[in-house]
Amino acid sequence: MVIAGAPTRYLGVNVGALAIGLAVLALLGRTLPLDRQWMGGATIAMAGALLATALMGNEVEGISRWVRLGGFALQPSLILLPVMIVAFSRSRSGVTTAGVIAAIAAIALQPDRAMAGMLVLGLATLAMIRRDRHSTAVLIASIAGFAVTLARADPLPAVPHVEQVLYSSFSVHVAAGLAVLGGLVLLLVPAIVGWRRDYGNRATYAAFGAVWFAAILAAAVGNYPTPIVGYGGSAIIGYALSLLALPKRAGVGASVVSRVRDEADGTLSDRHLFVGLA
Repeated sequence: MVIAGAPTRYLGVNVGALAIGLAVLALLGRTLPLDRQWMGGATIAMAGALLATALMGNEVEGISRWVRLGGFALQPSLILLPVMIVAFSRSRSGVTTAGVIAAIAAIALQPDRAMAGMLVLGLATLAMIRRDRHSTAVLIASIAGFAVTLARADPLPAVPHVEQVLYSSFSVHVAAGLAVLGGLVLLLVPAIVGWRRDYGNRATYAAFGAVWFAAILAAAVGNYPTPIVGYGGSAIIGYALSLLALPKRAGVGASVVSRVRDEADGTLSDRHLFVGLA
């Protein structure tokens, strides 16, 4: 962003969002209860926030994806949808299913093709690994929601330093382009590490990877925010929240020795949650 001449305040917003994300991880990373009852209530609350955004958020040319807080525009879907999908992969129930379907309806109302595509890819990945009636129901709903977004107009142009960053960065300097590509690849590292080390929770890591791959793909093919490496705090906070929903331990179930060592020194339990923030 510096090489591309982005305004200084853009850098400040991103740094501030990173500080918020790190604070959330530090405060809630070890204490957040991820039981079914808590996840159900949280999913319903997040779906309500997305519906409120669709119905009462800031509207631009018929698109309602943002809310303004203290002069800053936030995109709640980028903050909430990733953690919703990852949490749903860990706890599928009638309540969480209803919450995700409500979120799908909210994204269709906004409309937001990028987030609708994120829902389809994340939920399809989950359904392929953990097929049950809940994952099948939300996948069908997500496909319908995505179809609605495709049928509705999305006339918003690209915003400098926010959208089309994959291409504009190379036009500025090859080093900037490589930095953008490298940063986007690093977003997927927690999914790769978890998939390799934690066989019992592969569905969750696959959903995490699919969600952020979908965000990257949307930024590559349309005028949608480039996560993390472009301007915008929503994706940065959303990435930290989605890390919270990952299992706290990776790879320790395969070996009793590894498990005992981890319990003794605590060096492994949360390490992979922070890999993507490095």
